[in-house]
Amino acid sequence: MYKLNLDEIDPSGVIAEHHAAIEGDTRMDFLKKAGLGGAAAVSGGAVLSGLTAGTASARHRSSTRPPSSFGRGDVGILNYALTLEFLEAAFYNQATRNNVAPDPASQLAVFLRTVTRDENRHVGFLRGALRSKAVKSPKFNFGDTVRDPAMFAQTAEVLENTGVTAYLGQAGNIKSTKILGAAGSILSIEARHASVIGLINKNSSKGIAPDGAFDRAKSARAVLAAVKKTGFIVDN
Repeated sequence: MYKLNLDEIDPSGVIAEHHAAIEGDTRMDFLKKAGLGGAAAVSGGAVLSGLTAGTASARHRSSTRPPSSFGRGDVGILNYALTLEFLEAAFYNQATRNNVAPDPASQLAVFLRTVTRDENRHVGFLRGALRSKAVKSPKFNFGDTVRDPAMFAQTAEVLENTGVTAYLGQAGNIKSTKILGAAGSILSIEARHASVIGLINKNSSKGIAPDGAFDRAKSARAVLAAVKKTGFIVDN
C-alpha cells in the first residue's frame, strides 16, 4: 500500500506531519484526462454553492472534482494541482531561459524571477508529498509566448488567474484539513502573482481583481478543457 507523504513541509509550516493511505492508478495520459468533449462546466454559485447540505453538496463535489484518473480523494486533487503547476513551472522556466524580460530592474523581470521560484517550489512540494503516486509531467511547447515580452505577460496573467480559480474550485472537495491548509497557502500565492501581472498589464482594478470583490471558482472539467485548448501540451 502506498502512502501519501506530507512530511515535505513548506517554510510557513502550513502542513504538519501527516500520512494518508491511497489507492488507484494515477499515471494516465494527461491529454486523455483532459479530453472532455463538449462545453466545459463552470461550477455554479462559486463559494456559496459549496455550502449546500446533503445530496446537493455531494453532487457539487462530484461535478467539480478532477477526473478519477488523477486518483482517489485528496490524492486526485493533489495530482490535478501538480499537473497545473507543471504547466506553470515549465512556462516560466522557458521564459527565464529565453530572457523574456531583459531589463533586470523592470517590474516584469521582478515578476518573472519571483514566479519562477515559486512555481518550481510548488512542483517540488507536491511531487514530494505524492511520491510514487505523482503524475508525470507532460511535454510543452509555448511558442512565442515565452519569447515575446508582451505575449508572455498576457499569457502569464491568464495562467495565474486560472490557477486561482482551479484551487478555489477544489476547496470544498478536500477532506484533509492539512491538505486544505496547503492548498490555501498555494492559492494565496497564485492570487498574488495574478494581481501583480494583472496590474503590470492593465494598471486598473480589473488587473488586480478581474472578478471584483469575490473570485470565481471553476470545476476541474472547465480548467482542463481550457488548458487543452491552449495547445501548450504536446506530449506526456
